[in-house]
Amino acid sequence: MRTRLGSEVINQDWRQLFSTAAMGIAAAGAAIAVALAVLGGKAISAQDKYTVQVPNGLAFSDFRGYEYWQVVAVSQTEELLKVMVANPTMIDAYRAGVPGNGKPFPDGSKIAKIEWKPKKSTEAPFLVRVPDVLQDIFFIEKDIKRFPDANGWAYAQFNYDPASDTFRPDGSGANCGYACHTIVAAKDYIFTAYGKR
Repeated sequence: MRTRLGSEVINQDWRQLFSTAAMGIAAAGAAIAVALAVLGGKAISAQDKYTVQVPNGLAFSDFRGYEYWQVVAVSQTEELLKVMVANPTMIDAYRAGVPGNGKPFPDGSKIAKIEWKPKKSTEAPFLVRVPDVLQDIFFIEKDIKRFPDANGWAYAQFNYDPASDTFRPDGSGANCGYACHTIVAAKDYIFTAYGKR
């Protein structure tokens, strides 16, 4: 009898152990499923930057492909590293001597300024500041018919939020950068010169 009772106790212990293990596996599976749903939801809800637009102004989608445009110039302030890139229409105008030859940039000219917070390179054997976190992106487009009040130019700024990986328009309307650019009216309202290369 003892043997039988002992085996019943052992069987009961094993059933309890397997039941506990099964519940643990089920709980782990549920946790993994929740984590995947959250990550999947985040991926699904990721912002399509090409849907963002400045109110009454330029849209991100107007500059599709700017990531691959040719560099016009780079610059640096105390706080930011910047690169200016332009579409082929504007690059061709620069190469033809605009604005130094007294001619304006043609309609369809587009330039983008990409700004990063800098960090010190940990790999270079000397002091080099390299891009770290994206700060914002500025877009400028020339279209005299659409933007006659700003001598044909429209401006847009999109601030980047690294925590949410999203862009947010800054300012209101296409003329938001025009006041600053009147300083360089003689250069067809563009600060950036095309550097010798």
